[in-house]
Amino acid sequence: MTASQTSVLVVGGGPVGLTLSALLSGYGVDHVLVETRPTTSRHPKARGISARSMEIFRRIGLEQQIRGAGLPAEQVYFYRGHDLVDPDFVRTGLAQRPDNDDGDEHTPSPGIICSQDALEPILLRHAVELAGPRVRFGTRLVSFTDDRLGVLAVVEDAATGSRHDVRADWIIGCDGAASTVRAGAGIAMEGPTGLGRYLSIRFEAPLGQIVADRASASYFLTAPGRGGFMAVDNDRHWIYQYPLTLDTPDPDPSDHGRLAGLIRTAAGIPDLDVTVRDTMTWRMDAQLATAYRRSRVLLAGDAAHVIPPTGGHGMNTGIGDVDNLAWKLAAVTTGNAGDALLDSYAAERRPVARQVIDISSANARSRAGYRIDDELLLTATYQSTAVIPDPDTAPMQTGLSPDGYRPGCHPGQRAPHVRLTGGDAGVTSTLDLVGPGFTLLTATDAPAWRRRAETAQQTGIPLAFQAVSTVGAGDATPGLWERLVGTGTGTGGAPGAVLVRPDGHVAWRGTDPAVDLQAVLRRVLSS
Repeated sequence: MTASQTSVLVVGGGPVGLTLSALLSGYGVDHVLVETRPTTSRHPKARGISARSMEIFRRIGLEQQIRGAGLPAEQVYFYRGHDLVDPDFVRTGLAQRPDNDDGDEHTPSPGIICSQDALEPILLRHAVELAGPRVRFGTRLVSFTDDRLGVLAVVEDAATGSRHDVRADWIIGCDGAASTVRAGAGIAMEGPTGLGRYLSIRFEAPLGQIVADRASASYFLTAPGRGGFMAVDNDRHWIYQYPLTLDTPDPDPSDHGRLAGLIRTAAGIPDLDVTVRDTMTWRMDAQLATAYRRSRVLLAGDAAHVIPPTGGHGMNTGIGDVDNLAWKLAAVTTGNAGDALLDSYAAERRPVARQVIDISSANARSRAGYRIDDELLLTATYQSTAVIPDPDTAPMQTGLSPDGYRPGCHPGQRAPHVRLTGGDAGVTSTLDLVGPGFTLLTATDAPAWRRRAETAQQTGIPLAFQAVSTVGAGDATPGLWERLVGTGTGTGGAPGAVLVRPDGHVAWRGTDPAVDLQAVLRRVLSS
């Protein structure tokens, strides 16, 4: 067969690759996605979807579908006891910040528990709706070559064994910890491996009534209990995580009778009716790729970082990766940006992954337990060529802020959520005003800023102008957006303006509508 041609070849069809496909389709970027598996995951795997990921799914129109597939919000608790019937159990909710006593709402899309076997089909359906047959499950990447002008990949149909070539401008490795793309690019991983080994047992048992007074998302067992249970539906479908040690032989995954006995012992219910469905052995590592880009190759998700699951940030960090990367690929492939823009991807995302690995590793070592921080990834602040710092203020600390999210409009921060009232259906947050291209946001309608945006639009760079006060009744808390912008009144009485990137992070802010906005955009885009 003759080689097919595309702008971007996405390798890997898990949550990260499928999210990237949906985002690229939304930006109008031609792409092909290949995934070795014939279908989506049967195992729940990752379950925690953080607030930042839910905001991204909100932007692509999937928030409500995903929320409907997850556990009810009233079950998002974390249980600790020596078994499931411990009368002295402790149950805690998501971390509550002591510095959020004012009750400010930080996100319109709080995190949920939705297991990967429920999430992936939703993402796959959406990706196929947008890209059709260019989303190809049951297709394996065999090899690729990079000639610095693009890549030539060989892919194989798993059912027939037939091979053909795909010519792409860029190849993105979303293919997991054992990434073929990363290996082909010669990019190394650094960091420890083997921090722990676990046997993950998916099973059915009538536990719903037993845990009704303590229903939680995760059930951590304290000594003498071993491992923990993860709720899939808090009724009949469950996962038991059994820790494997060097001093005892691993259980035979095919010996379902033995596995059922382990589950009964851990649950504290000797006569529990257990049906084992499948198993998966996994290893806890804490590794980071030495580079996120090499020539025409980029990495995202577990291909770029392997994060301990203690904290629930691994999949969410990968989803944040592709949200950062997709708009940059779109700008480069349309000619609105130079290739150098893609270097800002690693500059922005690699420090975030480094911190997440460190936080999650510390959680794994903690004997006192750890908290699930739904807002941690909201605190990501970037510093790169795609962010123009304020000339008169010290730059924000880059990376994450484990001490808590503090909303603001400093360049590099995620643009803050402010609740809006009385607007069109589906527009209830300032986040709903952002995208799909750049957005120039002001507190009140400002003709001078509007004219400046219209002039900049003539360059062909996607840009919209939005005034918060003109959306229905405006801020639910009057004046909140203006305070968060933090610039005060600008030149000629105009409000300050914030230029928000397609991924929702602030690229620049200013007070003078006479600014050359086209030059600002060119600088952000490395063009």
